[in-house]
Amino acid sequence: MGPREDRGDASIPDDVWEQFLKDSVAGVPDAPEEPSARAREVTERLLNAPADEDGWRTYTPAPARRRGRGWYLVGLLAAAALLVAAFDPWDVIGSSGDGASGTPLAQESERPTGAPPVEPARLATLAEPFRGSPAARWADGAAGISVPPARATGWMSTAQVEKALRQTRDFLVASSLDPAVLRGERPTRAIALVNPHQKDVKDYLAAAFAAAPTQENDPLLLFSRFEPSHARLVGDVVKTRGRITFREGERGALQVATDVTYVYPVVSAAPGSDEVVRTIARREVVVNWSDPSKVVTAPGTLSLVSYKVDMTNGGCDDRAGWFAPEFGTRGPAEEGAGGETVDPYDRSTPVSGDAPGSPDQGCRTASRS
Repeated sequence: MGPREDRGDASIPDDVWEQFLKDSVAGVPDAPEEPSARAREVTERLLNAPADEDGWRTYTPAPARRRGRGWYLVGLLAAAALLVAAFDPWDVIGSSGDGASGTPLAQESERPTGAPPVEPARLATLAEPFRGSPAARWADGAAGISVPPARATGWMSTAQVEKALRQTRDFLVASSLDPAVLRGERPTRAIALVNPHQKDVKDYLAAAFAAAPTQENDPLLLFSRFEPSHARLVGDVVKTRGRITFREGERGALQVATDVTYVYPVVSAAPGSDEVVRTIARREVVVNWSDPSKVVTAPGTLSLVSYKVDMTNGGCDDRAGWFAPEFGTRGPAEEGAGGETVDPYDRSTPVSGDAPGSPDQGCRTASRS
C-alpha cells in the first residue's frame, strides 16, 4: 500500500482510511466518497459555529410525497364495495340491527331473490314505529314505488307511456296511501281513475262500499282502510317497497303491472294506547291503458285487469271491509290460528290468490311483523 499523502484530515483513523481505499478500488456500491477540501472547511465552520447562529444555507424541507397509495386504497375500497354488493344485497354489513340508522335501500328494480334478513327482536314504539322491521330502511309513501323509464309501447308514444305510468302510481297512492282513505273515507280520487265502462268493476265498487260488504266484494282487495273506532295510524308515514313494470297487452294496450308492499304502524283507538303493531299489505294490481279506438274507455282512465292482496295482522275472518289488527299479543307469531307460517317481508315470490292469508282463505301465522 502506498504512502497516505495529502489526506487533508489527520484525525481520520488509519483503519477507516484503509477501508475507504479498499472500497473505492473494489467499486462497492454506495462507498463513501472522500470529502473535498471545501467540504471539510464548511464542516469545520459549522461545528465551531455558536449554537444560536443560523446554519449555512439552511432551509425547511417540503413534506415527502406519497406516490400511488391513494389510488391503491381507492382500488381496494372499490373492490370491497363490489364484494359487499354481491354477497350482501340487503346491505346488512354496517347496519345497526333495527335498520333505523342503516343506509336507506335503493329502489327495487326487479324481483328480489330472497327475503330480507331477520332483524333483532325489538318492539316498535310511538317514537320509532318501524323499529325491529326491515321497513325501517324502506322509503316513505310513493317514494318506495319505483317507476321504470318510459318507452313507446303499443298504441302509446313515449310521452303517453310516461304519463300512464305516473297516473298508475297516482292510483296506488290514492287507494293505499291517502290519509283520508286510511281513516275510512271513500277513495274518490282512486275511483275517478278507473274506467267507468267496466261493468264488473263498477258492480264491485258499489258492493265494496255498501253497508255490509262481502268477502267476494271486500274493499281491502284494492284499498287500505282502518275503522276509526278500532285503530289509528302512528304518525303520517307509511313505508313502501315495490315496483311498476309494463309491456304491450292485448289489442295494443299498455299493460302495467304493480307489486307493492305497504307497512302501516297503528295503535288501538282507545285513549292513551301506546302498543304499536304493524299491518302489512302486499298488493299486485294489473291495469290496462287501452286504445280508445279499440276499447270503450273514458279518457285518462285505466281498466283493471286483476288485483290480489296478501295481508298480515289485518284481521282474520271478520274484517267487514276494514283492516282489523290485533292488539295485546306482543308478537306476530300469535296472529291467526294455525295455517302456514309466512314472512310478510318476503317479496321473492308472487302473491297467490288462493294462498293462506288472502282475504277469502282464512288465517295464517306471520313469522314477523
